[in-house]
Amino acid sequence: MAEPVVVVTGAGGFIGGHLVADLLRSGEARVRAVDRKRLDEWHQVHAGAENVVADLSRREACESACRGASEVYQLAADMGGMGFIETHKAECMLSVLINTHMLLAARDHGVRRFFYASSACVYNAERQSDPSVTALREEDAYPALPEDGYGWEKLFSERMCRHFREDFGLETRVARYHNVYGPLGTWEGGREKAPAAICRKVVEALLSGDHSIEIWGDGQQTRSFMYIDDCIEGTRRIMAGRGSEPLNLGSSELVSIDELVGLVERIAGIRLTRYYDPDAPIGVQGRNSDNTRIREALGWEPAIPLRDGLEKTYKWIHDEYVERYGGGLGPRVAAPRGAHVRRRETAECP
Repeated sequence: MAEPVVVVTGAGGFIGGHLVADLLRSGEARVRAVDRKRLDEWHQVHAGAENVVADLSRREACESACRGASEVYQLAADMGGMGFIETHKAECMLSVLINTHMLLAARDHGVRRFFYASSACVYNAERQSDPSVTALREEDAYPALPEDGYGWEKLFSERMCRHFREDFGLETRVARYHNVYGPLGTWEGGREKAPAAICRKVVEALLSGDHSIEIWGDGQQTRSFMYIDDCIEGTRRIMAGRGSEPLNLGSSELVSIDELVGLVERIAGIRLTRYYDPDAPIGVQGRNSDNTRIREALGWEPAIPLRDGLEKTYKWIHDEYVERYGGGLGPRVAAPRGAHVRRRETAECP
């Protein structure tokens, strides 16, 4: 009998690379890692995987990716941090081609189970208008008013997963990721998320001697941030679980952006003068994950403290920065806000 194949799309991105590594460590199946970027642009390349460069917005590439597969982890998407998704709405919406073609190919090739990486950006914006936000429950996605562009595409693709399960019997699983961070992710170039951007800015301030930092918004907006190890464990637990409805996958440790900056300052051993940019993209005022349903379904929830994860992330970004710029000051602003930067783009959901 042929060895089962597990497919990870968006494998060249931050989350995808970590997921491939974890699947290989478990040794349960042959892993097919797929991403549209050249291999030398992947965040991680694992010799033990079947590494495929393919554009999954094309139907034939999805057919090839799903051939012989028993499980699919569909992480591929065109996305980035808030500075990207607020200025590239049409491009984010085009990820629907990937999800549509992957679902069709999974159905046609008899895939046993299909995981879809959705996002907390699907939630109704009116429930996120205050920094003291009530943690979001899964049912708060409706009535629908998600993040324009990116969030609408994610919510629509969730519905496609539901109807492929109901109409075609394809077992689908959906996780709504909340702000994933950690080493081996994007930290410059315009697509990085808040924890990586702040770590990089603190490193720049430390090495340059200019002890100041620019913060987007007023610093009072709130979020929860999930360390990559929790994300990978939760992803695999949801895939293996029995529930078919979307589940939050995020930390419930709520912090303001100012508090996040303070944590990184303490890790770096520095105090910075803060300047605020009220015109920068910030998204909603507050967002947190209600983990009641994932605890009930899996007896588990993300639990790695933000301070612990940030220490590892800061050290990695510091070392990467020094290696890239030789300890000198790199570009203070890697790209104009909203610039369409392709180099080392992320290929998965937040």
